[in-house]
Amino acid sequence: MISNQKISEETVLAQAKGNIVSDMGGEKVMLSVNRGKYYNLGEIGGEIWDLMSKPISVKHLVDHLTLIFDVEHKECEEQVIEFVENLAKEGLIVVAN
Repeated sequence: MISNQKISEETVLAQAKGNIVSDMGGEKVMLSVNRGKYYNLGEIGGEIWDLMSKPISVKHLVDHLTLIFDVEHKECEEQVIEFVENLAKEGLIVVAN
């Protein structure tokens, strides 16, 4: 878990093990087997989740999202960092080494 670490554009993240993810009406929903909780990642959160199937930097996440969605780089970066910080607090992602 990375809840005590500061996440920046250089941080490399990946999905943590122990989650079951499914598509439901264009959005991703997840069951954390370890926590016994359900999460709705939404459309964009699902895109981020898919990109983290292999280790990826926050910078690459932001670069990818700004290509496919109509969003300014700075706003996207802020929102992505906030989103992945929430995933980190829930133990759903890890810092890749």
